[in-house]
Amino acid sequence: MPIHRGDIYFVNLNPTIGHEQAGQRPVLVLSVDEVNAQPLVVTVVVGTKGENIARDYPVNVRAPAGKTGLTMETIFLCFQLRSLDPKRFPDKPAGHMSDDVMLRVEDAVRRCLGL
Repeated sequence: MPIHRGDIYFVNLNPTIGHEQAGQRPVLVLSVDEVNAQPLVVTVVVGTKGENIARDYPVNVRAPAGKTGLTMETIFLCFQLRSLDPKRFPDKPAGHMSDDVMLRVEDAVRRCLGL
């Protein structure tokens, strides 16, 4: 099962500690395909339902369902980066991020990391 940059999967993020996002969540693959093809980890941005966050912040990216292939608006929390073992991922992605929103995610991640 190849995992590709820009794909969106629903994965179980448990166990977690403190303020980490928990449970079954949408995650956006951020790492490049050369890394994703290795038996290492896949770096993702964690998402949550759009209705969970009423206010927009510069470190979040609100993605309409039409831009992700998901059935709901999703907010990707660009300060919530995780590196996950590929075994956490189901066989097929639930969606794929549009190029224009992916650019906004990249900008927000750079902001969070001071890059």
